[in-house]
Order: sequence, then structure tokens, then C-alpha cells
Amino acid sequence: MKKIEAIIRPEKLEIVKNALAEEGFLGMTVIEVKGRGIQGGIVERYRGREFVVDLLQKVKIELVVKEKDVDKVIDIICENARTGNPGDGKIFVLPVERVVRVRTGEKDENAI
Repeated sequence: MKKIEAIIRPEKLEIVKNALAEEGFLGMTVIEVKGRGIQGGIVERYRGREFVVDLLQKVKIELVVKEKDVDKVIDIICENARTGNPGDGKIFVLPVERVVRVRTGEKDENAI
């Protein structure tokens, strides 16, 4: 099993969530986060003054999937979150040693 953490633009959340659901990936955790990549933020203008916003609003989606589904989930996220501009986000894949469904006690792949 693998945990996929995708950090994307907030305005892409519904599109990505719906695309994942259409393919049967319903369970996920969504967290509002702030961050920056190598671009270091953006320069904004307000009333003629410039200021740097170096932590931008993002959304982090976390899913635990079977190993065979990792590439499919990554493709779905990339297709639906990509704008082609800096700040589209990142996807991280991590190993998951164990999963337990609290309600039933089911374990591992039966619990995801």
C-alpha cells in the first residue's frame, strides 16, 4: 500500500476530487495548507505598492491506495490539476506499513 500526498491549487480541488471519485477512489483527506516552491512566492500590487506573498494557499489531498493503483491516481491528479504554470503543485508517494479501519477492525488492503 502507498500513501499519495498531492499538493495542488485550491481552485482545482473539486475537479480532482470528482475525477478520482469517477475512477473509484472515494476515500481521501483534504487539508488547507500554505507553502511555496522554488519560485519563492509571488509579487502582488495593492494600492500602488508592491509586496511579496511567499506562502501561497494550497490544498493537500491524502489517499492510501493499493500499490497497483499508484500510477493511475497520479495520472488522474496530474491531468486534472495541471495549468502549465508555476505553482501547480507536487505529488509525494510514501510506503504505508499498516491500515486499520477503526469501526470494523479490518486490516491493510481490506481497510482502504
